[in-house]
Amino acid sequence: MTNPSRAPDRETRFSALYQAAYADLVRFAQRRVQGHAEDVVAEAFLVAWRRMDEVPEQLVDARAWLFGVARHAIMNTQRGAERRRALAVRLATAPSVSAGGDADLVAQQVDLAKAWDRLSAVHQEALALVVLDDLAAPQAAVVLGISPVAFRLRLSRARRALRMHLDHRPDSTLAPAERQSS
Repeated sequence: MTNPSRAPDRETRFSALYQAAYADLVRFAQRRVQGHAEDVVAEAFLVAWRRMDEVPEQLVDARAWLFGVARHAIMNTQRGAERRRALAVRLATAPSVSAGGDADLVAQQVDLAKAWDRLSAVHQEALALVVLDDLAAPQAAVVLGISPVAFRLRLSRARRALRMHLDHRPDSTLAPAERQSS
């Protein structure tokens, strides 16, 4: 038996918000991002679940609050994508120490840029936070919203993936048919 004078519990409020806002929020995200609108909406609802105490009581206000969360998630995604693009450009256009003619350094830089392009976005982000943004693992973990242990694991995997791409790159001196047989 439920007490009608008692405020709706957390799950009830969340379910009501989900039913009232999900479809509209998906359309909102689809107008702003391509291909991952459902991810944005899932992130917004995850934030709502975690911060349910901060969600306004009135459903109309709660919907607006949720749209604001989704907007921030979209902006964060776009900033991340822009940062990855800028990083790729920086790697590709970085002035070479070997401007004087050290061909090995130029080749290493080109190999590194190609290996970087082959990394997943998650691996690029982990490496960039540590190497380019000069953050320690605990600080980078906060940026990503994960535990330091999870970040160290992600960073280790990223380093391993980069090393693998550098070590196993196809030999460009071989013809394509020779590369497949080697």
